[in-house]
Amino acid sequence: MLDAATAVFSERGFHAASMDEIAERAGISKPMVYLYLGSKGELFSACIRRAGGQLTEAISAAAAPELPAEQQLWAAVQAFFEFVGEHRDAWAVMFRQARGEGEFAGEVAGIRRLVVDNVADLFARAIHSAGALDPGPDELRALAHALVGTGESMAEWLLDHPDERPETAATRLMNMLWMGLGSLIRGEVWRSPVPVPLPPGQ
Repeated sequence: MLDAATAVFSERGFHAASMDEIAERAGISKPMVYLYLGSKGELFSACIRRAGGQLTEAISAAAAPELPAEQQLWAAVQAFFEFVGEHRDAWAVMFRQARGEGEFAGEVAGIRRLVVDNVADLFARAIHSAGALDPGPDELRALAHALVGTGESMAEWLLDHPDERPETAATRLMNMLWMGLGSLIRGEVWRSPVPVPLPPGQ
């Protein structure tokens, strides 16, 4: 039932999707859809929660703590793009449909926070294992937001290019990120070659 609903929401959008079409694709009567999952809004929320749970579980399971930092990040990035590649409808519902619907945007934001938290924890473990100076939780979360945001943009590229393989997208992201992150984990930071002016009033 949720598979049918996710496909219809992905194709039609929340407002244009009809419970009749969802019931028809699921092979059940419309009253049964309402009985098991409630209103269209409740059904949409159920689709978001299921997809979010599948995504966060896939990333957490892939990034095993006993792996070296680079392999943890690679495994997490692979799991992310494999999820997008295998569940294109679910990704479209979460990050294309739900984000534009105010009443559901909070659910997507909650899923995103979980992913950011996982990535920040991964960074913290990597920095600790390298014996580098801990930059602090705010810095780690900022970096995690940057990585997750880049991943989301590349996931949109993957969605728009059906011939693109998830492994290719994962490799492309690692090529772009790891060179910088690897240096950061070792305690190396970029410094401006010229003085950076302070904001007004400082």
